[in-house]
Amino acid sequence: MGKLLCDSTTTVAETTFQTPTSPIVHWRDDPKVTVDNSEQTLTISEQTTWEDVIGLEDQQRRHLQRLQSKGVLWKHPKNDESYPVVVFKLSHGGDVSADGNCLFTASQRAMVASEMDARELRRRTARRFVEDFGSVSGEEREAINNAIKHMYSPDLKNGWGIHVVQEVKLLAKKEDRVALDSAIDELVLLGMQREMAAESIYKERCMAVNDGPSWAKYMSISGSHDDEYDIITLQYTEEGLLYIDENRKGHAAAFGDDIAIECLATEFKREIYVVQAHGSDGMVDEENCVFFLPHRPRSEICEPPFFLFMKGTGWCGAGADHYEPLIAHPSSHLSQEKVAVVLGGH
Repeated sequence: MGKLLCDSTTTVAETTFQTPTSPIVHWRDDPKVTVDNSEQTLTISEQTTWEDVIGLEDQQRRHLQRLQSKGVLWKHPKNDESYPVVVFKLSHGGDVSADGNCLFTASQRAMVASEMDARELRRRTARRFVEDFGSVSGEEREAINNAIKHMYSPDLKNGWGIHVVQEVKLLAKKEDRVALDSAIDELVLLGMQREMAAESIYKERCMAVNDGPSWAKYMSISGSHDDEYDIITLQYTEEGLLYIDENRKGHAAAFGDDIAIECLATEFKREIYVVQAHGSDGMVDEENCVFFLPHRPRSEICEPPFFLFMKGTGWCGAGADHYEPLIAHPSSHLSQEKVAVVLGGH
């Protein structure tokens, strides 16, 4: 494993984090951050101000401006003098396309990782999951399978006190789509309603996303023609089937769940903080309208964290499943005693 390197005489703004698998990142105070990726150099210009970000209420905007002006203090979880304390100013990293790859597009931008694109990040995340899933204990594997089943193949007899609509995800091989359509048409000719026929055929012949191996196939789907599977979504209300998304255009697996974010954190040996901003109809006051959801890697932390942003106007719909990047500017000029938020440590 890599080791977090720090010269105790170095200021926070000049701290270098190094791992054998990640590019060396030299942090600077300037709002333009230069990242040396050995073969190429990427310069990030000053980011969008919070005044320019659409869809925010005034209380959200004021709180987010505090994060940028006062900073966020991050301590390594080991919380000893061997590891640097860093103060970051958080600014919005701009909009990303809602094409199903937003978790990975936002992560690529937040990491300032010019050497890879969103699809490469998705592939590495799925591959990391497969490697880790194969090495866990039987008890942990069962817990992971149960969590996946709960999210993507829920028990439709329960859960209606929380959800108005529940979704079941299925995987259809692209090469089987013509045969699936023919089977559905046969049932329609026999007098079955098409929606009921499609539900029956898809549930019978497609792969349910209900365990680790099927989740890895699901999360690998990037919306490319090279994808092996298409995602079929069955939507249900308590009364029964509501709608079938047959996904004729082959869109990506859009939902960035906690498992995916933890795998991404593990792959890069970094904590990932999802910063959620809730509106006034989420029944929270201004002091609590923004909060940080940490995702720690399963391995040693060898790099500083990166941050993702989700915004919304209510508790249940906050951000939906759309991620945007936050750019973390380290600064030695901000007071550690007056920061807006303290993260990490014990």
